[in-house]
Amino acid sequence: MTSPGSRLKAAWTAHPIMIPGAFNALTGKMAERLGFSAVYLSGGALSAGWAGLPDIGLLTLPEFVDATAALTRATALPLLCDADTGFGEAINVERTVRLFEEAGAAGLHIEDQVLPKRCGHLTGKTLVDVAAMSAKVRAAVAARRDPDFVIVARTDARSVEGYDAAVQRARAYLQAGADAIFPEALESAEEFARFARDVPAPLIANMTEFGRSPLLPFDELAAMGYRAVLYPLTAFRSAMKAAAETLEELLRLGSQRGRLDRMQTRSELYELLGYQDWEARDKAYFGG
Repeated sequence: MTSPGSRLKAAWTAHPIMIPGAFNALTGKMAERLGFSAVYLSGGALSAGWAGLPDIGLLTLPEFVDATAALTRATALPLLCDADTGFGEAINVERTVRLFEEAGAAGLHIEDQVLPKRCGHLTGKTLVDVAAMSAKVRAAVAARRDPDFVIVARTDARSVEGYDAAVQRARAYLQAGADAIFPEALESAEEFARFARDVPAPLIANMTEFGRSPLLPFDELAAMGYRAVLYPLTAFRSAMKAAAETLEELLRLGSQRGRLDRMQTRSELYELLGYQDWEARDKAYFGG
């Protein structure tokens, strides 16, 4: 049986892929049913949706690993995980990689920010030096047991040191052994295209909403050479907006009946969960 990492690499080698963020295990199941090739665990979605906290590095490694394991149990899709800054220095990154790999992830990305980190599309970010980040990448590569476990280096340099620094950092991280590069917060279609020319390697684009990057069509990014495009909070933001509107209407009208046609039905939920299979097995164990 092929490993999760080899399946992720095979998917984006065959053709560019869209990777939606799965903010819980059921969303991962849904993405698989719809035909996506991989899913993504966003630190921002996990922090906000699970803990009600901002994405500033407050969640711990075990919390990320628990969420990873829940997702990989729920779906056969390869899972790419946000690992923030690696949860420490280079020696800590070793353990980070091993725990994510043991939890069933296909790969992870680490970023070159200083803790406390910031959302990649906000101001106030500070970067570690190139040598420190390169050491983390080398540690990540050395720690993986599966050589196909994907190590992605994310650079936040565009918003801090400028475009040229982002390119220089990306090249250094590739030399350190990164399998792919994730340039965060590029600011125009021209920059995305230029980066793909300047850094000839597997590249991941981030199409998060309401940030510094324009929301470019997937086909356009694929044509530039990006192998994967992340949509880390798209489903989460849509679900939260729907929840807010539903709760507001419930409070105002005293009934949810007017929103039934916008809800997942009981039968749709049970079908997605595989409820009948669970029930059938339960009966079989009792011989009935």
